[in-house]
Amino acid sequence: MTNTNRIDAIYARQSVDKKDSISVESQIEFCRHELRGGSAKEYQDKGFSGKNTDRPQFQQLVRDIENGLIARVVVYKLDRISRSILDFAKMMEMFQRYDVEFISSTEKFDTSTPMGRAMLNICIVYAQLERGTIVKRVTDAYHARIRKGIRMGGTVPYGYTLEPFEIQGISTKRLVADPETADNVRLMFEMYSEPNKSLTEVVRHCANNGILYHGKPVFTSTLSNLLRNPVYVQADMDIYEFFKGQGAEMEGDATNFTGLTGCMLFRKKGVTNPGKFSLHDKALVPAPHEGIVPSEIWLKCRKKLRENPKYQPARKPKQTWLAGKIKCGLCGYALMSVWNRYLRYIRCRRRAASLSCDGCGKILTHEMEQFIYDSMVVKLREFKKLTARKSAPANPKLTAAKVELAQVDAEIEKLVDSLADANATLIQFANRKAEELGARRQALTNRIAELSADEFPTAKLTMISGYLDDWENTSFDDKRQVVDSLITVIRATSENIEIEWKI
Repeated sequence: MTNTNRIDAIYARQSVDKKDSISVESQIEFCRHELRGGSAKEYQDKGFSGKNTDRPQFQQLVRDIENGLIARVVVYKLDRISRSILDFAKMMEMFQRYDVEFISSTEKFDTSTPMGRAMLNICIVYAQLERGTIVKRVTDAYHARIRKGIRMGGTVPYGYTLEPFEIQGISTKRLVADPETADNVRLMFEMYSEPNKSLTEVVRHCANNGILYHGKPVFTSTLSNLLRNPVYVQADMDIYEFFKGQGAEMEGDATNFTGLTGCMLFRKKGVTNPGKFSLHDKALVPAPHEGIVPSEIWLKCRKKLRENPKYQPARKPKQTWLAGKIKCGLCGYALMSVWNRYLRYIRCRRRAASLSCDGCGKILTHEMEQFIYDSMVVKLREFKKLTARKSAPANPKLTAAKVELAQVDAEIEKLVDSLADANATLIQFANRKAEELGARRQALTNRIAELSADEFPTAKLTMISGYLDDWENTSFDDKRQVVDSLITVIRATSENIEIEWKI
């Protein structure tokens, strides 16, 4: 049945706050003028692109339309709804289905006539073309600027700070050696360049001498990436020949590689999925900052890393079904199960990598597994008694939190995708947005953990009971699934084991 008390809706969207873009507030003002001062419900999405419709307030508008609450949708300009003709066509179909009028304050369209709908689609085609042109223009500008040695944002490499600088009349910033940490970088390169020094030995030296990487302990993976980074090297002809021989694209000719400056490695134009260690899809450009590591030492380290066994991709755990759940009770890092002659025991990853943790003490893997199994049996028995007294209703707060978490994850994924061709301004915005999304995600994760006890399906309870009753014959993967269903995290030392339950 049609709702006779439907209201008008104003929708406003702005991708990024810029001087040359109209603000959400100004868009709403234009729309209110179109309504001649009439009342309307406002929907605002700040910081969201028009390339798709995955926006929280827009999705709320869609839900209100489907619930029969909206009579008219007013926007400042049609590309505020979407720059995709496919998405907009779906929106027009929905507007017709729910008898909703569409009004653009700056582009007068009558969606009730065939000609009006045709003109609307033509404008959407041009809006989509404009978006593609903007993306290409931004990409071209990004590569043109970085080929001049202009820094385009991102995390400042360890060992450097930033200072204002000007290149060909363009104000930017360049890297400057940091007195406190540049010596640490030189030391790492010098130590690893010695024939008998391993990554682990360098990492342990850092741990023993209080050397931190951006405030955190140095790990072998961190050190490996640092030693591969050409930003530190004094770019001379040896460096030029090395990268050219490895297939990298060289910016300019060899005369630019004088050994007086550093260099930067970046992705070639048009490459969407660059390899982590391959240089065929990279380009090298001399940069205006000072290189702090002699080319001879840098090349020794790079060649030594190439001879080392390649890092294996993440594999499924097979030593213990507790993998991923057990953490060191002292430092919070993951515990792993390793062999020592005839026994498996639990070891702290942080201690194994850098000796910067005292470790969890002596814990045998089979004893830990038996303790956790017994604890799960007891916990499930207690939970069954509680649920037998009163069947807990579905928790709408938990559902809402899970939906919001999914939205945040989607926003994070879009943010990561958008950084591929981002300029400095967008990167600064993305950094702020990433911090906000990270904080929201952590808060939601904690909230879901708190509410999960009230939302434990009977079917899952039956499944877990069946597995625990026949634990010896339960497969390794099913054991991991049971642990994941019941336990959030296990913090362990030889003196104490703390289990954080989901129920």
